[in-house]
Amino acid sequence: MSTGLIHHIELYVSDLKSSINFWGWFLEELGYESFQSWESGHSWKLGATYIVFVQAEERFLDVPYHRSRVGLNHLAFHANSRQQVDAMTKMLESKGVKILYTDKHPYAGGENYYAVFFEDPDRIKVELVAP
Repeated sequence: MSTGLIHHIELYVSDLKSSINFWGWFLEELGYESFQSWESGHSWKLGATYIVFVQAEERFLDVPYHRSRVGLNHLAFHANSRQQVDAMTKMLESKGVKILYTDKHPYAGGENYYAVFFEDPDRIKVELVAP
């Protein structure tokens, strides 16, 4: 039964093309498939859940996103293994993506928490966590 599970998440972004380039490969590596595409948005779906990225209107771009303000702090995704976290970390680095907490990586979440933390083009924190 899916009662209570997240149906979808919708994120407004400052540059849709950059967000599609960033999120597309990452989500597809995790098993998501491209779901919907239109002039001002794109989504990827895994099972019954999908994630939507929509271009924010110009009039709302004057105050940039910051994860310490009220609202979304970060998105965390399950990895299937520590090896997947390590492989994703290498892919992120090869794409020039900023890895967060490098001094504690891959244990930035604690000694029993194996993950990579990084930022998307709007500096939304993203996390990939091993079981």
